Amino acid sequence: QVQLVESGGGLVQPGGSLRLSCAASISISSLTVMAWYRQAPGKQRELVAGFNSAGITNYADSVKGRFTISKDYGKKTVYLQMNSLKPDDTAVYYCNGVISISYWGQGTQVTVSS
Repeated sequence: QVQLVESGGGLVQPGGSLRLSCAASISISSLTVMAWYRQAPGKQRELVAGFNSAGITNYADSVKGRFTISKDYGKKTVYLQMNSLKPDDTAVYYCNGVISISYWGQGTQVTVSS
């Protein structure tokens, strides 16, 4: 069993920044994939950014150049730095980790509004 706990969401004005954190209960090097997804009201959950054990990182086209995924092995934590936020980034953001099966965090709300 793997627990993933997200934090860092909140309300921010357009153009602002937030950093989300995902703390894992196991070493993140044990996970074959770690990623951030988001789900806006009435929409399907979509991949925002992720990396695999081979070190390959990918981003959704809509966030390229604005969001950065990073990791701290010592803290067993994955981060999502979000800059130049737009109202369309408003969603619940979920952390995902894969080791044989897929694990999800509980989600953290990000609201971009003036």
